[in-house]
Amino acid sequence: MFKGSLTALVTPMQPDGSIDEASYARLIDWQIDQGTQGIVPVGTTGESPTLTHAEHKRVVELAVATARGRVPVIAGAGSNATAEAIDLALHARHAGADGVLVVTPYYNKPTQEGLVRHYTAIADAAALPVVIYNIPGRCVIDMSVETMARLAAHEHIVGVKDATANLSRPLHTTRACGEAFIQLSGEDHTALAYLAAGGHGCISVTANIAPALCAQMHAAWARGALREAMEIQAVLLPLHDAMFLESNPSPVKYAASLLGFGSNIVRLPLVPVSDATAARVADAMRNAGLLH
Repeated sequence: MFKGSLTALVTPMQPDGSIDEASYARLIDWQIDQGTQGIVPVGTTGESPTLTHAEHKRVVELAVATARGRVPVIAGAGSNATAEAIDLALHARHAGADGVLVVTPYYNKPTQEGLVRHYTAIADAAALPVVIYNIPGRCVIDMSVETMARLAAHEHIVGVKDATANLSRPLHTTRACGEAFIQLSGEDHTALAYLAAGGHGCISVTANIAPALCAQMHAAWARGALREAMEIQAVLLPLHDAMFLESNPSPVKYAASLLGFGSNIVRLPLVPVSDATAARVADAMRNAGLLH
């Protein structure tokens, strides 16, 4: 269903901070042409925290309309309010998305039982494939493997985006949830190692600017060309480093702007990258053959 190289899309913006719909459509077409196997609009990288609900829904609609069924669209639909997450998930279904990505509720710190009830309510209401997004570094809470196994029994909860960077986690998740439960890395640096531990793909930040390289690495792994996959990983490593020099998505928004996809604009409280970070981002892109 969802596998390989998937991109956590940036939301390109005009110099005035409004959404650059034309650049967004071009970005999606380019992603698909370069081999990306799925797109994920309005996640953290897409600046979901600072988009209005109307903008959020519009971006999902644009992604679905532009993808035209060529690759799956997994729409961000997370919130720390269950009713709000349900509303976003229902909109994603009506817009034609293939699934929703639902982050663990941040700030209010539910218990593991609260997580079960939160995700069950969303999955029941949306009747659409739900991918759990477990990212303790941003949300404070960590969904346990035992909780995930409980949720995996739900017919609409199909997998996880795992941003723990804990490479023992996919081993335990496979054991608890079964091999059919989709495991997608949410941490670019460990994407290849995650595949080796039983993962199925990666929802990537770096793929915004290096979609072909990311897709080629996953394709090499899938056909058993491990050395080739490792060589591509080595090329990608400086890009991964550069993309996280400052808070995501500021570095990747700058990188995307260098490729002509929107302006170097992020919404407050995030700010554009410093001059030093900008120089390192550009150098990493040149070294990977993305800029000349």
